Amino acid sequence: MANWSNWSGALTADPATIHFVRTEADAQAVAAQATADRRRIRVAGACHSHAPLVQHDDILVDPQALTGVVSTDQENKTAWVAAGTRIFAMGAPLLHAGLALQNQGDIDQQAICGATATGTHGTGSRLQNLSASVIGARIALANGELVECSADHNADLWRASRLHLGAFGIVTQLNLQLMNARCLQESQWQCPLDSALARFDEVSQAHRHHEFFWYPRTDSAQCKAISETELAPQYPLASEGERCAWSHEVLPNHRPHRHTEMEYSVPADAGPECMAEIRKLLETRFTDVSWPVEYRSLAADEVWLSSAYQRPTVTISVHEDVRKNDEPYFRACEDIFLAYDGRPHWGKVNYLNTQQLQSCHARWDDWWQVRDSVDPEGTFLNQYMQSIR
Repeated sequence: MANWSNWSGALTADPATIHFVRTEADAQAVAAQATADRRRIRVAGACHSHAPLVQHDDILVDPQALTGVVSTDQENKTAWVAAGTRIFAMGAPLLHAGLALQNQGDIDQQAICGATATGTHGTGSRLQNLSASVIGARIALANGELVECSADHNADLWRASRLHLGAFGIVTQLNLQLMNARCLQESQWQCPLDSALARFDEVSQAHRHHEFFWYPRTDSAQCKAISETELAPQYPLASEGERCAWSHEVLPNHRPHRHTEMEYSVPADAGPECMAEIRKLLETRFTDVSWPVEYRSLAADEVWLSSAYQRPTVTISVHEDVRKNDEPYFRACEDIFLAYDGRPHWGKVNYLNTQQLQSCHARWDDWWQVRDSVDPEGTFLNQYMQSIR
């Protein structure tokens, strides 16, 4: 048996087989063989998820050899990208074509197939998550067929699989809607939390990106704003909060400290009140937690299992040292998030059961119906996915 762990080391597994996929033909063959043998497959991206999406004891597919920008269309601002491509490896080749991701998260170490599988996002009240940028995909299904889907072809499969949780097959390529490459300039400042919340909408409208971190039991919010600029990139890159460069050089940050994380999305107008409840929780019950709370915005989208499906959203993330027991703290936070109609981030910790997830997602049953139509034997379901089925 091989060993597997996620980035933080909190999740581990001993899969019977790790299959290193190098071609679409191999992805088709391993999927078909696993189905014939009644085995199970999960696909590991860069293992940055805090959720048990990959953990299981059978076949683990590693797609990191499926890498690179396959083609670009400058006129339509799109690109086909191999599924195992790390986000940090997309910046330069897309820039060469005059293009860039419309937005990206704080971390750029993920594989694009994993980031889109879980609805990974950055911040910006007018910007959607990465899954919303998926306008097409190529997927090796459980029967070995390689299918392509988009809004115009296999449309239901496309709608469901834009955020796929690794449950539809082995995604081999993604077609992404992009933007023209642009330079961004960032600034940062500290202010009291009440001020950060009161001005959050105003600052978000004035800048392309805006977020803050609040540190428990302090009156200090570390705020950041990022805007487009006509200035040329300034090298060497400055420290976080002071950079001026291409978007793929400004948006990601170095986050080396191992931690676990829970994030929920709540309706944007409920964000400040929800944050106040989290603050109270940290000041009264969990006074030993020192990790910050992150507060970001996210535009509404039409992705079926997205945390921002059809509503403008604020995302609130809580963190804990990976060496500590996070469950009591996270469960208490989750109770608050659910009271504000929260939806969990698929790549982070949640404790919800099937009925709770169904109540969070209006298209839950539709998603499963499409999923089951392409994988009726459940080849791509691990224990966790079966448990929320």
